Amino acid sequence: MTDVHALVDRARGGDPRAVARLISMVEDGSPALRELMAILAPHTGGAYIVGLTGAPGVGKSTSTSALVTDYRARGKRIGVLAVDPSSPFSGGALLGDRVRMQEHATDPEVYIRSMASRGHLGGLSAATPQALRVLDAAGCEVILVETVGVGQSEIEVASAADTSVVLLAPGMGDGIQAAKAGILEIGDVFVVNKADRDGADATARELNHMLALGERREAGDWRPPIVKTVASRGEGVGEVVEALEKHRAWLAETGKLAVRRRARAAAEIEAIAFAVLRSRFGSLHGDSRIAVLADRVVSGALDPFAAADELLESVE
Repeated sequence: MTDVHALVDRARGGDPRAVARLISMVEDGSPALRELMAILAPHTGGAYIVGLTGAPGVGKSTSTSALVTDYRARGKRIGVLAVDPSSPFSGGALLGDRVRMQEHATDPEVYIRSMASRGHLGGLSAATPQALRVLDAAGCEVILVETVGVGQSEIEVASAADTSVVLLAPGMGDGIQAAKAGILEIGDVFVVNKADRDGADATARELNHMLALGERREAGDWRPPIVKTVASRGEGVGEVVEALEKHRAWLAETGKLAVRRRARAAAEIEAIAFAVLRSRFGSLHGDSRIAVLADRVVSGALDPFAAADELLESVE
């Protein structure tokens, strides 16, 4: 029997193994998950959550590692959730330990966790919201969430983060991809990484042009900055952190931070409710009630909406 209270106390005291066990409970849907979330609730809400997204090859892991280095230099305790594609065999994270972040592995003030997407679309894992709560309660002041990087379905990170960073790189056609994916709408800060390559200035100009075309901003609205970096050398990373801190201040001053966090909580509640409903309906597979309702729909005696209403009433 897991002593959840003891694990939470150890995690809040900075024990990385306790944090790891709590996130594993979240990923595995532990029977003690509800108890865990109830215990964590009073200790959450202090972390600043930054989402990083972009197409494969733009340097998300390298940029995340560089951001960790900069934030640590500022004395911040950092959490990283790196969401990886899932193994089709084990369901685990394919990229696992994140080689590019190993320089932080021995730092007790940095917690890095790879999570498998497990087929969940949108670039995140379904367990991400609860895993964020664990890191928040464990005292992480800044949490970086790095998405899978599968391209056009990467916009879910905007609903999980306070600030969304969109990374691009020259020579990859990312500007046009971003427009297709709707990423221009979710980006709060844009980063053109690998800026030492040819075409970096052109990519920044194209992005700036696209942002201007889509602008419908009023006075006082946030205008996403475009920062050029060479994350592998740490160049421009300080400017990215400054842009993040400015956005954080703007969110707090305008009340947008509370609005975003309320929307995030609402989405989390909805996802949990749907998961409960799915589990209930899963037990109805092959149930005679569905077969009877299907026969009535086929015969024209009942429409599918009315049939769905009857089924919902029967499982309440």
